[in-house]
Amino acid sequence: MIIFGTKGYLYQLAILTLVCGQCGNPSAHTLRKRVTKFSLFFVPLFPIHIKYTTQCTFCGIEHKVPKEQADQLLAMAANGGPGAPAPQPGQGGYGHPQPPQQQPYQ
Repeated sequence: MIIFGTKGYLYQLAILTLVCGQCGNPSAHTLRKRVTKFSLFFVPLFPIHIKYTTQCTFCGIEHKVPKEQADQLLAMAANGGPGAPAPQPGQGGYGHPQPPQQQPYQ
């Protein structure tokens, strides 16, 4: 007996400030990557479907984005381009958290 199936994964790649095509508000949009992987005996082996989307945090509408445009948006977020919030002092950029600070014993 062979047990196989699919499993979905959702990755949040970046948060950008864009003008929404639905509501027209300049608001934060999350860039997400949805990956569906084929699994055999509950072990995910390889991706069979990849989809990129942006979701408006104001109205909640979700738009499908081609891979090329998703790469451009991700590069814009990484470079701190227009629409990308700048990292705050003491915080890392996207996906790069700062290590915790050691507190001396008192």
